[in-house]
Amino acid sequence: MNPILYNYRRCPYAMRARMALHYAGIEYQKNDIDFKNKPVDMLRLSPKGTVPVLVVDGAMCLDESLEIMLWALSQNDFDDWLESKEEALNLILVNDTIFKPQLDRYKYPNRFAGEDCSKARDKAEMFIQQLDNKLTRNRALLSDRTSLADIAIFPFIRQFANVDTGWFRNLPYRNVQNWLYENVRSDFFLDIMRK
Repeated sequence: MNPILYNYRRCPYAMRARMALHYAGIEYQKNDIDFKNKPVDMLRLSPKGTVPVLVVDGAMCLDESLEIMLWALSQNDFDDWLESKEEALNLILVNDTIFKPQLDRYKYPNRFAGEDCSKARDKAEMFIQQLDNKLTRNRALLSDRTSLADIAIFPFIRQFANVDTGWFRNLPYRNVQNWLYENVRSDFFLDIMRK
């Protein structure tokens, strides 16, 4: 029986899980959810009610995107995305715990009533600068080859860029802009974004 992935197409967490599953060649049944009417089966397995959620063999439930990625790569990592795994996990941690909260405040300030979100974009931009510095040395974040870090982080940079594309294009971070463009235009990403 193929694993079941509870998914939301535009969620960056779900995107990175789908990319890892696709890369590892794991066939799965995709259940796109409606956040206003979450499936009871999914909530029974993962009461927090967020995506992605991967159910394997009807029993094992993985409900964190990074957990799904690491599981998929444990099945098949033919191009060695897990090379420099610790360095990748450290960079992903910065993305998930520092950059993403600022991205949310920049993109959705109305969700943070009573909080001053006016500096969120500037704070998030500091991570873009950090990535740009890394990309002066390599084609990808950790080396010249795509790794876990690239795939786990770029959906969030895409989301950040899409808030105000004109402003993002005018930033002095050409390395990040080129890296993002290559990832977004890749057959790999286009495959997982097909409706």
